[in-house]
Amino acid sequence: MPRETGRKLVAQNKRARYDYHIDDTWEAGMVLQGTEVKSLRAGRASLVDGYAVVRDGEVWLMGVHIPEYTQGTWTNHEPRRPRKLLLHRREIGRLIGMTSEQGQTLIPLSLYFKDGKAKVEIGLGRGKRSHDKRQDIAKREAKRDMDRAMRHRSRPSSRRAGA
Repeated sequence: MPRETGRKLVAQNKRARYDYHIDDTWEAGMVLQGTEVKSLRAGRASLVDGYAVVRDGEVWLMGVHIPEYTQGTWTNHEPRRPRKLLLHRREIGRLIGMTSEQGQTLIPLSLYFKDGKAKVEIGLGRGKRSHDKRQDIAKREAKRDMDRAMRHRSRPSSRRAGA
C-alpha cells in the first residue's frame, strides 16, 4: 500500500483569527488512540472550544471534540479528553515564556494529516476587543470594494456600453 503524502485538512478554527490577534504559530504532533485516528480520517472534528495549556513541561490540547468512531466498540475514546501535543523541548520552553504574559493564550487553528500523521497548528493569540473586530471588518469591506472597482474598470469598454 503506498504511503500517504501531502496535507489533508480535517478541521479549521475560522473563529480563532476573528477573535484573536495571532502572533506566532507552531505545528505539533498529537498523541491519539486508534479510534480517534479513524474518526479524524473520516473528517470529523471540532476545534471551536479548544485551547492548549502548558503543564509540567508538556503541552496539552483541551476542549477539542473528536466524536466517537461509529464502528468502534467498547474500546472507543472519550470525545473531549485532553490530548498531549508533541513539540521539541526548546519550543515548549518558548511557549512557557510567552504564555506567562498577561492575555496570551494558545489556540488550535487547524487539524490536518501531513504525510499520514495527525498534526495540529497552534497559534499564540491575544484576544481582540470589539473595536479591533470592527476595524478588521471595515478593512475587509474596503478591500472588497476596491477589488470590485478594479474588476469593473478593467473590463473592455464595448461590454460596458451594452454591446
